Amino acid sequence: MNQQEVARAVRRRQFLLQTAGLAGATAAFGLTGCETREDVKLDLLVASYDKSVGASIGDQWDKVVSTFEKQHAGIRINLERVPYDEIDRTLARRVEEGRAPDIAQSNIFAPYAEDGLLYDMTKLFDIVTQADFIRSFTEAGTVDSATYGIPFLASTPRLFYNKELFRRARVGGAPTSWDELRKAARALKSIGVKTPYGLQFGPEAADDEALSWLLAAGGGYMGDTAQYDFATAANTEALTWLRDEFVGEGLAGAAPAKLNRTDAYAQFLGGEIGMLIAHPVLMGAADQAKVPYAHAPFPGKDGGAAAPLGLSDWLMAFKRGGHRKECGTFLSFLYSGKSALAYGGSQSALPVTYSASDAATGNPSEQPLSAFVEQLSDAQFAPVNMRSWPAVRETIRADVGRAVTEGGEPGTVLAALDKAAAEAEVKAATS
Repeated sequence: MNQQEVARAVRRRQFLLQTAGLAGATAAFGLTGCETREDVKLDLLVASYDKSVGASIGDQWDKVVSTFEKQHAGIRINLERVPYDEIDRTLARRVEEGRAPDIAQSNIFAPYAEDGLLYDMTKLFDIVTQADFIRSFTEAGTVDSATYGIPFLASTPRLFYNKELFRRARVGGAPTSWDELRKAARALKSIGVKTPYGLQFGPEAADDEALSWLLAAGGGYMGDTAQYDFATAANTEALTWLRDEFVGEGLAGAAPAKLNRTDAYAQFLGGEIGMLIAHPVLMGAADQAKVPYAHAPFPGKDGGAAAPLGLSDWLMAFKRGGHRKECGTFLSFLYSGKSALAYGGSQSALPVTYSASDAATGNPSEQPLSAFVEQLSDAQFAPVNMRSWPAVRETIRADVGRAVTEGGEPGTVLAALDKAAAEAEVKAATS
């Protein structure tokens, strides 16, 4: 048995312990024991989703809460749903008003961690459960050497392509380099495909799309000193290539700087886009629409698989209510056994623990997820653990599209991002 198989066996043993209730029971009794106060109410603030692609994520909350309450007398969950696009603002307002929930879902956790408002993972989970979280995700949730952002509804994208359009364009298979990506896009254009590649540089998710390309060229948003560093040679070369070799040739549609993720997914399902970076949530919609698709790793600039982008929502436990033990009991339940699989292993989101990942890839009904799950350990993140990131992210979304459009200057745009990031850092330090 090689080292990888040994590690996998150890993780699977942890999963079996959890599904048998042993790990969850250890966490619960270790954190609460007989000291759990009667009739404690935990306020749980989560996001709700519309009926667009991926609407099913988060739908399991009612069942999870009901099952938890049946197994944990004396702890009641006050579940509140807020529309996804309002969750960050709602949480910020509640915290500002001194009404922070006990547990909340959000895209943002670093400011609350830096302000000392959150419990870190060591105060919530036992050692076995802490070790079961996929390391790349817990590292992304770490602020000042402690993990406060608990990964939830994880994802990592791959290159989706329409197999029928590829067949008609006589493209033999998934591109494995940027040169092959361009050749495939040219072939798709030659048969009349409206948007050979769906470059999602619109304001909805331009930061994710851009980072995928920068990672594929050996760049990124951060330098070696854990500070923002946009105007690097690798980043400049990547955006220049996109401007000249892709967008300039009409291979990314008429207006890539305006193309949002939701619209791109809809156009792929309608056969108007030949290929694009997309998350596993697109699979279910494509299956339902009977689109003949396949997916592959996003190619590195010079060949091979690029470093995959990691995305996650985050759960966090606030100190305000003084319910550390009860929060730990609920979260330990959520991330163990069948509960963990409910929030990962569907086509809406990926598991964030090794044990649930093993279970998802080992379940025949979940085999379509395997390729995505296998990318998780190597996932690279935007600097979500920096207080300034929300402001920097908005600047990227607003400005990065200008770098690849006609007349755009990638070097100038990237230098402006460095300046904006420096200003955001100063503002964050004084807020």
